Amino acid sequence: MTKDVPTVDLHARARRVRLVTCDVDGVLTDGRIFFCDDGSEIKAFSCLDGLGIKLLQESGAVVAWITGSTAPAVTIRARVLGVTHVVLGAANKLEPWEQLRRQLGFTPEQCAHIGDDLPDLPIFVRCGFAVTVPNAPAPMQQHAHYVTRAHGGRGAVRELCELILSAQGELESRLKAYSQ
Repeated sequence: MTKDVPTVDLHARARRVRLVTCDVDGVLTDGRIFFCDDGSEIKAFSCLDGLGIKLLQESGAVVAWITGSTAPAVTIRARVLGVTHVVLGAANKLEPWEQLRRQLGFTPEQCAHIGDDLPDLPIFVRCGFAVTVPNAPAPMQQHAHYVTRAHGGRGAVRELCELILSAQGELESRLKAYSQ
């Protein structure tokens, strides 16, 4: 679903994307946090999102995670997916986002960010393509260029990856590799 952004503008924004930064809790997971009796944390990630991230990386885009979480599961999942830029424990997400995009040489317009709550808002107002999930609070939806149909932890990141790949003319060829 678009939020008052014409489809042409949406595709133009997606076409420019070279860096995708993701929040974790509520985006790559459904936002629930499970604690074991020993105090350790358990997170559930969607394999749909994982493949979407891999497809996007194969196209040459950089994927990074910026999260307030410090759970070891985040680092483990990122390593499995080949996500090498992971910022944990970020109370202020804007600072690491700015540092990362400058380090990699990307303009704000070349950056997409998917987040679900207020700590992501400072990035939303600066990046070229701001994306949120359907259950995000009103300020997030108001500043988003796109609201996914899928919920966090249920394919929202995959939806974003496919939207970007489609706008860049890469989706069909990436999917074809699986039908041979």
